[in-house]
Amino acid sequence: MSEKSKCDIISPRKRAGDEKMPQRRYELSDEQWEQIKDEFPPYKTGRPSKNNNRTMFNAILWIARSGAAWRDLPEERYGSWKTVYTRFCNWRDSGLLVSIFQKLNEEADFENLSIDSSSVKAHQHSAGAKKT
Repeated sequence: MSEKSKCDIISPRKRAGDEKMPQRRYELSDEQWEQIKDEFPPYKTGRPSKNNNRTMFNAILWIARSGAAWRDLPEERYGSWKTVYTRFCNWRDSGLLVSIFQKLNEEADFENLSIDSSSVKAHQHSAGAKKT
């Protein structure tokens, strides 16, 4: 087996033309990606990114769902955290992220919904009791 074909099998990242990706923790399913893939604007200027829009969006979801810092983004999966952060800022400023999340919310499956009936009582001082 040649070196190139070994890398293609081992590497979890996909090239820009690839559409299907194996789903990992915190990433979009193929069905979710099909709903939003047309929302992304076509690439216009400069050197095209090595990572496609799906990889970049999954990286943003990984950061949001894991609570990790940008610098902790797994580079072997998503590439440079600076590239992902720049793309995030561009999409945030253009309003693209808001429209994507609204589109995904239209057909929510409530898979991760958690309803809890417990209550936590506040201390009496937090309710405006007189201070002594």
